[in-house]
Amino acid sequence: MKYREDIRNVAIIAHVDHGKTTLVDELLKQSDTLDGHTQLQERAMDSNAIESERGITILAKNTAVDYKGTRINILDTPGHADFGGEVERIMKMVDGVVLVVDAYEGTMPQTRFVLKKALEQKVTPIVVVNKIDKPSARPEHVVDEVLELFIELGADDEQLDFPVIYASALNGTSSDSDNPDDQEPTMAPIFDQIIEHVPAPVDNSDEPLQFQVSLLDYNDYVGRIGIGRVFRGTMKVGDQVALMKLDGSVKNFRVTKIFGFFGLQRVEINEAKAGDLIAVSGMEDIFVGETVAAVTTQEALPILHIDEPTLQMTFLVNNSPFAGREGKYVTSRKIEERLMSELQTDVSLRVEPIGPDSWTVSGRGELHLSILIENMRREGYELQVSRPEVIEREIEGVKCEPFERVQIDTPEEYMGSVIESLSLRKGEMQDMIHTGNGQIRLIFLAPARGLIGYTTEFLSMTRGYGIMHHTFDQYLPMIQGTIGGRHQGALVSIDTGKATTYSIMSIEERGTVFVEPTTDVYEGMIIGENNRDNDLTVNITRAKQMTNVRSANKDQTSVIKKAKILTLEESLEFLNEDEYCEVTPESIRLRKQILNKNEREKASKKKK
Repeated sequence: MKYREDIRNVAIIAHVDHGKTTLVDELLKQSDTLDGHTQLQERAMDSNAIESERGITILAKNTAVDYKGTRINILDTPGHADFGGEVERIMKMVDGVVLVVDAYEGTMPQTRFVLKKALEQKVTPIVVVNKIDKPSARPEHVVDEVLELFIELGADDEQLDFPVIYASALNGTSSDSDNPDDQEPTMAPIFDQIIEHVPAPVDNSDEPLQFQVSLLDYNDYVGRIGIGRVFRGTMKVGDQVALMKLDGSVKNFRVTKIFGFFGLQRVEINEAKAGDLIAVSGMEDIFVGETVAAVTTQEALPILHIDEPTLQMTFLVNNSPFAGREGKYVTSRKIEERLMSELQTDVSLRVEPIGPDSWTVSGRGELHLSILIENMRREGYELQVSRPEVIEREIEGVKCEPFERVQIDTPEEYMGSVIESLSLRKGEMQDMIHTGNGQIRLIFLAPARGLIGYTTEFLSMTRGYGIMHHTFDQYLPMIQGTIGGRHQGALVSIDTGKATTYSIMSIEERGTVFVEPTTDVYEGMIIGENNRDNDLTVNITRAKQMTNVRSANKDQTSVIKKAKILTLEESLEFLNEDEYCEVTPESIRLRKQILNKNEREKASKKKK
């Protein structure tokens, strides 16, 4: 068998925040790729605005670097399980993975998730213990943890024989020794291990073409772009090829453009051979998992498995009294067009219309859906969304719901209240580990609907010192009864107008207020959280009556507490079944589905 020794294809995988994207930056800087003039910004691969702000990777990105005459194709993958659909498909494109693990935190839930996907595809692993310069680093323990995880996930002997490199991506140093003093200002050890350990792609470029699409991109000029790997054969610009659709049909088309990846650029190329990672345009309705083959030899590659969504929300046209004030796109046609264009590139998303002005949108988790809403809001859309709900399934005649594996790191003093709160939400404790320094690590298996809205409660319970990560584990038989949800009722405005300091002062002892003075409010809008478990209608627009009698205590300055302004995620967590979150480019408001107080009471009596 011939191999293409001039190419290596690797993916970089890790838990959120363990330094994948920073590591890719360093590999770019220290390879022979960028000329001296290119200034790299920090985390150059995170190109989308939300990625830069939150410091997370949402979409998989590819880049390529040259090192000592070898082209290394690198894919930077997301660490959040909500974007796990991206990780799975990338494993098909590469021959090796670089698993990055934090030298203090060790293996985390997503480390487990991404490594499991890699081992299932039989790719060759290399382990990089990152952040070795941290004073709290414990590299020996972390390597043991990684080895245990490999064994637990059923790695074979070859996979267990992985090389380990110790690095600090932020400082651009690495070495083969776990002593921080031995770090050298180079990434050469990582490059050398990739070239030595990761298998070169098979060179079968003289056989008939097979190219499989693993990721999608979209561009207004050329339409859909399929990104994937040439598994065999050669593809040239102008070739007639057959696109083998998922439903079994075949469409012929002509390749109009082929792009290769180099550094941070996409470069137009004329031909690609087996082992190359490329982007192809010219096909209107190409989809993930489809095979592009030679017209004469139509052999499809196995279809890629994509994890099904586990959470759904209803998206509606905004019909509140303030509809159309702040957004540019407010009609159902515009919202539908936008959701359909999202389906062009996001394969884990599902959209189904349920009426003229509403759609059920399903995704992989709260983060997945809230980032879609945040993107739409920034683009000028106005819409309303309902409370997130889990997607139930029937498996062998039994009604099942998704369960998540939850890992919590918390100081010991908060352990009791965390265990109690999760058991109330039907979580089952699987493991408890003392990680030293008075810290405890708890592992739970909990129903996903019990975790909706749990984050805020968890953070206030652990005074912000607790860290929680959860990933989808499996579908299990449904637990009866309601789980989780909000314990407090809402404070609802009875009037339309502007909130006044005077009325906020009188409402404060009833609960937490979400609006500041002079904010526009309407009847039925939620302006705060009640201290008790029932909803309370309040007048927040009442002004102080002025009289010509001066009071004895001379008007004291009115002092009110600072309003609690909810973020988009907190608003979605706060919602109950009879409420909507109204999202516009400038505001996030919470409201009752039925705005009028009397009608709301009638409806709730009927329900009872």
